[in-house]
Amino acid sequence: MTAPEPSRTYDAVIVGGGHNGLVAAAYLARAGRSVLVLERLDHTGGAAVSTRPFPGVDARLSRYSYLVSLLPRKIVRDLGLDFRLRTRTISSYTPAERDGRPTGLLVGGGERRTREAFARLTGSDREYRAWQRFYDMTGRVARRVFPTLTEPLPTREELRRTVGDEEAWRALFEEPIGVAVEEHFTDDLVRGVVLTDALIGTFADAHDPSLKQNRCFLYHVIGGGTGAWDVPVGGMGALTDALADAARAAGAVIATGHEAVRIATDGRTAEVTYRTADGEGVAATRHVLVNASPQELAALTGDTPPPPAEGAQLKVNMLLERLPRLRDTSVDPREAFAGTFHIAEGYGQLGAAYAQAASGELPAEPPSEIYCHSLTDPTILGPDLAARGYQTLTLFGLHAPARLFARDNDAVREELLKATLARLDAHLAEPLADCLATDAQGRPCLEARSPLDLERDLGLPGGNIFHRELSWPHAQEGTGRWGVETRHAGVLLCGAGAVRGGGVSGVPGHNAAMAVLEAGEG
Repeated sequence: MTAPEPSRTYDAVIVGGGHNGLVAAAYLARAGRSVLVLERLDHTGGAAVSTRPFPGVDARLSRYSYLVSLLPRKIVRDLGLDFRLRTRTISSYTPAERDGRPTGLLVGGGERRTREAFARLTGSDREYRAWQRFYDMTGRVARRVFPTLTEPLPTREELRRTVGDEEAWRALFEEPIGVAVEEHFTDDLVRGVVLTDALIGTFADAHDPSLKQNRCFLYHVIGGGTGAWDVPVGGMGALTDALADAARAAGAVIATGHEAVRIATDGRTAEVTYRTADGEGVAATRHVLVNASPQELAALTGDTPPPPAEGAQLKVNMLLERLPRLRDTSVDPREAFAGTFHIAEGYGQLGAAYAQAASGELPAEPPSEIYCHSLTDPTILGPDLAARGYQTLTLFGLHAPARLFARDNDAVREELLKATLARLDAHLAEPLADCLATDAQGRPCLEARSPLDLERDLGLPGGNIFHRELSWPHAQEGTGRWGVETRHAGVLLCGAGAVRGGGVSGVPGHNAAMAVLEAGEG
């Protein structure tokens, strides 16, 4: 732990050592600014960390955030990060039963294989051609919109001109995404696979008039200008470790075990009061960058907090002695689990699960998706585990809003976990439980986290992985030039709750740093 210098005035104090705060720290320190990062926990990284969650087992998992799409290569290059991504050769596999036989849809492995998989499932080339047209459209949008994320906010009309495609603008920005899905596709399973990108951490129906599902979908298909979701080599903690190293190398002071408790500002200078195990201290600064939720920002400044956020996911980490065999024998489990393995995510199933959860009930068929990090990046496993064929599985459950867990978090979590794994087992030729590894105490290597667990462990409001509903990537009333400004001059929001925040991107951190550097002070 590095301690702040008591009498020093810093050019910038950053509250929170998650990945966005570290991005901002590295940019500002490299520009010659004096920077202090205050982190409440005894380590940096926030939700983007790698840990060994199972006692006595040498497997280093991305415990919370787990895939990378939205991190601009610009940030990696600018900061000289020693960080690598690997592309998944398989995009997804979705098991199904048709005419009483197990089958499925494998997307990836080349155009020919994907076309044949669509034809086997649906009986014709129609859905595959529709798939190509739809993702050609989203690809055009991605190539035009993604580069704008690290530029000053465009107006809505400027972004519309940048997109330059009225059909795409209508489908993604103006009408519920369910309209476009139903216009393009007829097969229920194919529709569901497409819709899932609109529901990751977002509790919504395909036709929600608020279009929050559209905003979620947009961020999931524009990453990197391609929409590809890549695997971080060494786990997610490799990214935040590289960011912390870059910030320190540039001269930033990172103080863990320092919890910011109050921000006072007169518009020109500010003081950040922090708490440690030894008492309280105060850091003087010109700029404060808050890498925390909008609710936490309000608490620090004494403002009225925004409406509460609500998370809506079940996160499960597992270590297996081997991958389970599938009922669909036409696909190798090493391919099926290498991409996103969709469970109970047909279009009708997603709609029914949303309706049940919205009425206060656990979904009868909980939708979820799984992927195996270690198939693409075995470095997260110790040599002995890798040699013995062990594999990790990460499960992300949808339509699990925090409200469902309020009555009894532990009991509801276990009930939902049991139902979710039962849906997976329905597509396996052997129970998943038979494949689970055990830890040093002989317990199954499986941990589950509800939204309430994430709120407790990470300070995520309501367990919302985006801190609040995702925003459109254009200016709205009061958003400021970079989308990080607050009503307090010199106090910026650089966390996921900023405009163009959410996901592991570093974009809010970059943009907050640019706002400080534009101010030309320090």
